[in-house]
Amino acid sequence: MGRVKRAATPSVTFAHPSEAEFARILDFYQIAWIYEPRTFPLAWDANGNITEGFTPDFYLPDYDLYVELTTLQQGLTTRKHRKLRLLQELYPHIRVKLLDRDDFDAILIKHGLESRRDELVGRTAIVYNGHGETDKRTE
Repeated sequence: MGRVKRAATPSVTFAHPSEAEFARILDFYQIAWIYEPRTFPLAWDANGNITEGFTPDFYLPDYDLYVELTTLQQGLTTRKHRKLRLLQELYPHIRVKLLDRDDFDAILIKHGLESRRDELVGRTAIVYNGHGETDKRTE
């Protein structure tokens, strides 16, 4: 299971810079979060092995809400929408909010970060140390 973000949380390696920025925004608003805490099986083969799953980026325990960020190609957003529909069919009690590129842009504008847009939708992994500091790693 992922880690609940609190002041003494060990560093977290995010798959995408947008996730690190979203975590900082959640911290600013003092919203507890867990990064990639659970994978939901969506499809199985004839032997019962999982062949497809969905792992939302964040879980907000105080809101019982999963959040998935998709800031890259529209094709990825379309695929995620399909997975979300399937997840809702299989797990109707699970709440997931998909934030796409337009949603993320609106968040950046609201927080005065629009000048960092290109950096935040790039392909650099971000290590967040839980104290507002980051380390970039190109992967």
